[in-house]
Amino acid sequence: MSRRFVLASLRAPAAMAAVFAARTVLAQPAATSSPATSTAAPVFVNGMAQVVPAWRDSTAWIRHDLWVETDFDSDRDGRKDRVHVDVTRPAPTEGGGMKVPVLYGASPYFAGTSRDDSNWNVVQELGDQPPARRAMAAPVHQPNRRRISNALVNEWVPRGFAVVHSEAPGTGLSQGCATVGDYPERAPMKFVIDWLNGRAKGFTSPTGREEVRATGWSTGKVGMIGTSYEGTLPLAAATSGVKGLEVVVPVSPNTSYYLYYRSNGLVRSPGGYLGEDVDVLYDFVASGDPATRAKCDVLWKTNVFAGPKGQDRATGDFNDFWKKRDLLPHVKNIKAAVLLAHGLNDYNVTPAHSVRIYDEMKARGLPVGLYLHQGGHGGNPPADMLNRWFSHYLYGVNNGVPGDQSAFIVQDAAAQAPMAASAPAAAAGTPAPNPRGRVTALPTPFAAFPVPGTVPVTLHPTAGGRGIASLAYAPVAAGSESLTDDVAFSGSALASAPTSTHRLLYATPVLTDTVHISGTPRVTLRLAASVKAANLSVWMVMLPYDSARVGSESHVGNVSHGWADLQNAKALTNGGNYASSNRGQPLKAGEYREVTFDLEPTDEFIPAGKQLAVMIMSSDREFTLWPKAGAELTLDLAKSSFRIPVVGGRNALQKAGMR
Repeated sequence: MSRRFVLASLRAPAAMAAVFAARTVLAQPAATSSPATSTAAPVFVNGMAQVVPAWRDSTAWIRHDLWVETDFDSDRDGRKDRVHVDVTRPAPTEGGGMKVPVLYGASPYFAGTSRDDSNWNVVQELGDQPPARRAMAAPVHQPNRRRISNALVNEWVPRGFAVVHSEAPGTGLSQGCATVGDYPERAPMKFVIDWLNGRAKGFTSPTGREEVRATGWSTGKVGMIGTSYEGTLPLAAATSGVKGLEVVVPVSPNTSYYLYYRSNGLVRSPGGYLGEDVDVLYDFVASGDPATRAKCDVLWKTNVFAGPKGQDRATGDFNDFWKKRDLLPHVKNIKAAVLLAHGLNDYNVTPAHSVRIYDEMKARGLPVGLYLHQGGHGGNPPADMLNRWFSHYLYGVNNGVPGDQSAFIVQDAAAQAPMAASAPAAAAGTPAPNPRGRVTALPTPFAAFPVPGTVPVTLHPTAGGRGIASLAYAPVAAGSESLTDDVAFSGSALASAPTSTHRLLYATPVLTDTVHISGTPRVTLRLAASVKAANLSVWMVMLPYDSARVGSESHVGNVSHGWADLQNAKALTNGGNYASSNRGQPLKAGEYREVTFDLEPTDEFIPAGKQLAVMIMSSDREFTLWPKAGAELTLDLAKSSFRIPVVGGRNALQKAGMR
């Protein structure tokens, strides 16, 4: 959501032939052979909206901006906040009698962000109050910037859609304060959609009473799409249950600020942004009127974020502050179809953000799809897929959406013919190699995620984890072994080392066949610590570990990560979503605590010739706080285990050489 939460783009797969009957590249006009392309009416070919030549002239588009009134007053000035909105629509919607659906993007980034950088110092002991953070320069306010964004416009207006953007409260020309995930940030999109349906008021100025209406050109059907922060807000809009929002495509959305800045009771930073927190994000995006900024600083940054019940960097515990910034409890309100998109190697906004929403929607029977790829942050679903979803839900085109498959996974380069032959449970969902023996990067459709045929297999550590010890099907009778924390050693360095006193490493034999991991690994660890508080970090990796090529398309690197706080052991008993209000309890030297928690969801093929391994360490210099070296963690081997989701279950592991 801030620098790491910026729009990120990955190359979407170029084709979807294995999933859809035909493809039309979005940048191309409709086929000239269709007589309908010369008329000023929407054109659909193979279930997808085409560019209409009559609507390609951008000089004829209707453009205007306005302010939509909400029901909240985040800056406490006694007036309901208004959000700034811009509109771009085809010319026939102005006096031509044509009404069109809307594609809508919302963001706190449109007006610009701070060029400063002032994160919290992560060099501190766990449980201590952090050292003060340096003041951060505010974004430059641009009072004359009326055009919000051109995103989506060139792609969708020529296809018969209007495009609408809005600036989040406290940013750009929107009124109010940036509240970072609280109701005033989640709610504005609802009122914009209400305005598009004639249920809310829009005005020509931020304080005037001259109204602007959309009912003359808007059908009232709205779709939303965006990446990162701009993917979070469409999902937030969907959780309002607003009528008229038909479909949303959240790409790499942050669905819980706790999951973004904390993990199972532990202070944890998003990947690449050590020391960032909610207050830092506020400073980064608050580009609104400087006359309001000082008041917002007191109301929100001082009294809420830094208050005694606020973000709490001393303990990392869950509280009502974080509860207000979690979308999961609001999923029950969703009426729109949702197509979630996420990179399985995204350690900025981790895959769990999307998978938790997908799981909840599936459990409730709500219309949901999940597109997973092997890259990192960002990455839209393929163009054809987007076009079909928008054409179906906004224009009512009967094109096979949503279909009977809800998970679309771009599988990695190890998904080759030997795996398909050796793992029957996965073969039906595995793309065949092309004539050169290489697998095309097509999303493979599945009925659900994890892929059908996945069976959790519980493995246990054996003695020798300072080297590379074995994983076994049965627990050892007794035994323990220790590691010594030292944040100077990165996780990549520790996973690459043949021996180390700073981690414990447990691995399968070298595999003789490819093994497909799909789903969410879960670990149960019984540990004692020599200090009152310690980081706990777990990586699932492939060996030999390749730190230069981590976690993408079968590169030998990361499969999954997870983090937890032993102090919160009473709340860490079952895995799953962590939202416990129980406070962590300081550790006592030598006293064992047992924790069960999830690692990140994954879909990865471990190829023949590699080992699948689980690594336990304390501090993770890429994500956690950096305490002084020397804390010791002791693992109870007999009471610890790793539950790994394997396609084909234990039989697949045995066939790959793990006896």
